[in-house]
Amino acid sequence: MRLFSSSDLAGVGDDDLYSTPAAASSAVLLPTLLQPRVVVFDGVCHLCHGGVKWVIKADKHRKIKFCCVQSETAEPYLRLCGLDREDVLRRFLFVEGPGLYHQGSTAALKVLSYLPLPYSALSAVLVIPTPLREIAYDHVAKRRYDWFGKSEDCLVLKEKELLERFIDREELVSRGGSDFSEF
Repeated sequence: MRLFSSSDLAGVGDDDLYSTPAAASSAVLLPTLLQPRVVVFDGVCHLCHGGVKWVIKADKHRKIKFCCVQSETAEPYLRLCGLDREDVLRRFLFVEGPGLYHQGSTAALKVLSYLPLPYSALSAVLVIPTPLREIAYDHVAKRRYDWFGKSEDCLVLKEKELLERFIDREELVSRGGSDFSEF
């Protein structure tokens, strides 16, 4: 578990935290669309994509949102957490809410805690010490491309029905060309 401190926000500009609506003429600042419960993951990894598809299917109440680490939309989340893309390529990121994020096995178990039963019960595995869980997580993570494969671009582009759960869908759609014009 990680909480943000004021020093964590030192490198984050006001543009990351606030935005002004284009139509407004006043200088009123509004929060941006940095959303809670966002999974930032390796969008070209077949194993990661399979996990995202599974969570989308299990998440009947649509609590979890997703973002490919390869997208520009991921950048504000990475900055707020003090991470770079390489960190997330090693261990996926779950931004649970303001000031709170998780990586690796803890992130996976925290995501499960938001799903309905019986899946949320699996989050009880959090009682296993983090170093032991991370040994297993890191073993699979290091070999995932060899075992499951890797694509050239974010795999969600091949399954447009998943796009509605992605906070970076506009960016993905613009990359995907005319096949996604109805979104």
